Amino acid sequence: MRIFVLVKHSPSPESLLRVSADGKSLDPTCLTYDINEWDRYAVEEAVRLKEKHGGEVVAVSVGTNCDATLRKCLAMGVDRAIKVPAEPGFDASMAAEAVVDVLKCEAFDIVLSGFMSQDANNALVGALAAAKLDIPFATAVTELSVEGGEARAVRELEGGYREEVALPLPCLVTVQSGINEPRYVSIMGIKAAKAKELKDHPVKLGDATVSTERIYAPPTRRAEIISGAPLEVAEKLIELIRSKGVLR
Repeated sequence: MRIFVLVKHSPSPESLLRVSADGKSLDPTCLTYDINEWDRYAVEEAVRLKEKHGGEVVAVSVGTNCDATLRKCLAMGVDRAIKVPAEPGFDASMAAEAVVDVLKCEAFDIVLSGFMSQDANNALVGALAAAKLDIPFATAVTELSVEGGEARAVRELEGGYREEVALPLPCLVTVQSGINEPRYVSIMGIKAAKAKELKDHPVKLGDATVSTERIYAPPTRRAEIISGAPLEVAEKLIELIRSKGVLR
């Protein structure tokens, strides 16, 4: 079985954000990057499928500086990695176009990706890639198995409901966090990753479909601490609520 897994080199949610002088981007000096959290589960699921069925796992990432994330995937058990040196930014359609260009040059049985990215949170790249490849897909998958030429997936729906679907191979699946427990990257895995293939796949992308007009911090709200005797605090609180138009 040949399994492809899409991964993103994403800014950490713990980064202290600052807007660049142009007002349309983030200051890169304040960002720290790592593998997208949802993609860690996708990599683990891909490696588990290989361990069960045999075959090969290939990681694909789009970005000019995603080598560290691809090396982490190789250390987790991925067999080889492909880097698309392009910067689609927040344009999910361009990112999907880039990975599709790779997948059209390769034979695959199943493609896995994380359900969403931790920076844009748009959950679009996997579904767009499947549409461009014209293959069946399932999103927000919490359980996955492959048997007899089809993938069976349990999807997470709103309100706590779940849905089970069967997809003929080849297909694409976006996995939800919690589908598994991603393995620890060992020292031996890191050493082995150095000998594995990581190659570039240059691609010429089409025109952008998304442009950034402005990036800015939301307005801050002032907190107020009311002190004093209980009756005094209650009167101040009522006065404050009335001043906001909640009470008349």
